[in-house]
Amino acid sequence: MATYKDLLAQKNKLEEQLEAARQKELAEITAQVRQVVQEYGLTAADIGLAPKRGKRGPKSAVAPKYQDPKTGATWSGRGRAPAWIGKNRDKFLIA
Repeated sequence: MATYKDLLAQKNKLEEQLEAARQKELAEITAQVRQVVQEYGLTAADIGLAPKRGKRGPKSAVAPKYQDPKTGATWSGRGRAPAWIGKNRDKFLIA
């Protein structure tokens, strides 16, 4: 029966062989793909490799529409209304 060290050495040798075979096959496949792409004039979009759309940039700040005359606090009119605005928003409108 093989010892732990023997089995570990075999494993390492197999992993090295596996990586070498993978690299060889990748090189062959890459060459084939490049040849086909060049032969047919394909683009990344043609084969579904178009660049992904980026994330949206930060939203710009909205100018405030309402202001509390006592504290100077402002509100843009979006989102939850602050308590100071009450029911009549007309008296808090910024001119």
